[in-house]
Amino acid sequence: MKVGLDVGGTKTDAVALDAAGAIIGRVRLPTGWGPDAVTQTILDAVHAVAADAGADPGEVGSVGVGIPGQVQPGSGRVVHAVNLGVERLDLAAALTPRLGVPVRLENDVKAAALGAYALHAAEGRAPESMAYLNVGTGIAAGIVSRGMLWRGARGTAGEVGHISVDPNGPLCRCGQRGCIEAFAGGGAIAERWARRGALPVRDVFDAADAGDASALQLRAGLARGVAAAIRVLVLTADVDIVVLGGGVTALGERLMTDVAAELTASAEASPFMRSLRLGERVEFLPPGSPAAALGAALVGAGETEHDAEEALAHG
Repeated sequence: MKVGLDVGGTKTDAVALDAAGAIIGRVRLPTGWGPDAVTQTILDAVHAVAADAGADPGEVGSVGVGIPGQVQPGSGRVVHAVNLGVERLDLAAALTPRLGVPVRLENDVKAAALGAYALHAAEGRAPESMAYLNVGTGIAAGIVSRGMLWRGARGTAGEVGHISVDPNGPLCRCGQRGCIEAFAGGGAIAERWARRGALPVRDVFDAADAGDASALQLRAGLARGVAAAIRVLVLTADVDIVVLGGGVTALGERLMTDVAAELTASAEASPFMRSLRLGERVEFLPPGSPAAALGAALVGAGETEHDAEEALAHG
């Protein structure tokens, strides 16, 4: 049995896969804060998902973890996972002796890209190439070409959030102005909105619908940022499709209508952009999809990305 975990700032999503790659168990637990609590959350989730699958923890053969922050490929260490209160943590060293199985790590967005690809493959529609664009607190993408993650020379392929699209735009946390993330990241929008609420981006959309000038500006910036990220991914990697995921995409058609309008506007001004048919190359990850945890399970099992094409083939 393969176990994969998507460790987020508030919750950890865990899935268990059988030998055929089918999901046979899934649980969600609150994520603890700090290195020790994160480690314990993962341990608890592995045991809980094994129980959900009707199995004994001893039947777990591998564990993969998708986690925010920087993960050196092939290592079990994560650094700068600020949303988890973790500056540096060797998760493999902390978990392997206690679980008794190999533990492998991957950046959460890259794991989600692999998982999204596997889900498409399971439906018999694996594309030649795919970009998974995470629109959440921050903006980042994972790129899969012919079933394999494209990392780039230093592992930063897909970091589209920190491409500046307006030198006079809002200040980004990276120090530049007008980054895609400064326009479209949920954290940046909440900070500029500066009004308390459980779901600040949704509140911005609601206020914009009511005619609030500040909200209208923020909403337009969000659409502009997401559309810019889509254009960058298609123009640089020429991916077949861009799959949108992340918390902000819970807005669904409210978001996509604005993004489509941005893409249409650029197409109207350029025959070349029209030829790319960007609007036809974008889709949403289904709500509640286990893509990130699924991708982590594949990473944990040490499977090649080509093996992901056969994952979930039996349902």
